[in-house]
Amino acid sequence: MTSDPTEADGGLLAPVRAGTKAAAITSDAAWLRAMLEAEAALARAQGRLGLIPPEAAAAIDRAAATLVPDPAGIATRSRQSATPVVPLVADLRQAVPGAARHVHRGATSQDIVDSAAMLVAARAVRAVVGDLGAVMDDLSELAGRHRDTVMAARTLGQHAVPTTFGLKAAQWLAGLMRARARLRELRLPAQLGGAAGTLAAFAEQDPPAALALVEVFAEEIGLAAPEAPWHAERSAVTDLGAALAGTARALGKPATDIILLAQTEVGEVAESSSGGSSAMPQKRNPALSVLVRSAALQVPAYTQVLGQVGEHERAAGAWQAEWLPLREALRLTGGAAETAAELVGGLQVFPERMRANAGLTGGRLVAERLAAHLGHDRLAEIMPRPGPLRLGDALAEAGLDQDPDDLLDPSAYVGAAGRLVDRILATYREQP
Repeated sequence: MTSDPTEADGGLLAPVRAGTKAAAITSDAAWLRAMLEAEAALARAQGRLGLIPPEAAAAIDRAAATLVPDPAGIATRSRQSATPVVPLVADLRQAVPGAARHVHRGATSQDIVDSAAMLVAARAVRAVVGDLGAVMDDLSELAGRHRDTVMAARTLGQHAVPTTFGLKAAQWLAGLMRARARLRELRLPAQLGGAAGTLAAFAEQDPPAALALVEVFAEEIGLAAPEAPWHAERSAVTDLGAALAGTARALGKPATDIILLAQTEVGEVAESSSGGSSAMPQKRNPALSVLVRSAALQVPAYTQVLGQVGEHERAAGAWQAEWLPLREALRLTGGAAETAAELVGGLQVFPERMRANAGLTGGRLVAERLAAHLGHDRLAEIMPRPGPLRLGDALAEAGLDQDPDDLLDPSAYVGAAGRLVDRILATYREQP
């Protein structure tokens, strides 16, 4: 746990998540609240199965709901145990003197931290999925509206062949569809295994109830029930990290393209943000895109730390190293999704500029098409000449009775772009 003085606004050095839902969902206070919810769920589950007195379970549940721990104090006190659960449980026990011995009964710190992490993650993922829906709705509208808006495709930063802005937007949408599907497929599990993942303390008290307790605990906390404790088997965390990294990358793609398309010399799109500069008042920086791209570059780095190989039944250091990177991955992905909704929702598109830029090379944007008609050798003789391409003589020599203007029209050489847009949009409309 950290004591971050900028928690209230989401992080001074991470404005992409400042003031967002993800920042609130993953704050120190929210994380501690999730740990208390895990303790309360454990007590309720044990009460339901008769492992602790019902009145004790009720008292613990009430105390956990009303206890307001100090994040800075918990963080400082946790240095002696390397886990915030120890001081938190001490405070909870103090709040229920008559039921203190039933608090945290049979559990271990990792049960509470992991369950809380999955609970926080589930809430953050729901927020991300909601914001992705808004982004995708706007992208689908852009793709449909600009299905046939011609522009230059760029490969390695250079004009390549004609494409359409509709297809570009549809491809952004396709990436986000895959990312959202992966988030929706996550099965975030509760954690309950006791000291070393054997459920020994629970089985000692009531052998038949030990496995049932895991199911009931998962039900009480609102997470998936695991087949077995996963203290040392971290695929749930790595799967979550991979889904977050994929989502951040999918959000980073339109942000990166928009930054390039909004360059002064290109001017094919513009953000709704003012994008002010501290030194150059004439600038209109693509601020929203920059924020989303910054998150897309950070999240994969954070998720590399998740699920590192640990030793034996509980890792010493590898598990603890997950906490901060997981929180930052959740925060940044959530912030990127919320910011992307604002970015795409207010995006301005300039078809006339796209068409003008497509003609900057004097017809050379359709060189691939011309090569199919004239052959590479003849085209190679024509291409080096400055200015617009002169095709009349070359077409006559090749015995082709075609209007040069028709051959040079970029809108006549976009291939299956329109049908690809239609296919992606149809897939999107079929999604729940």
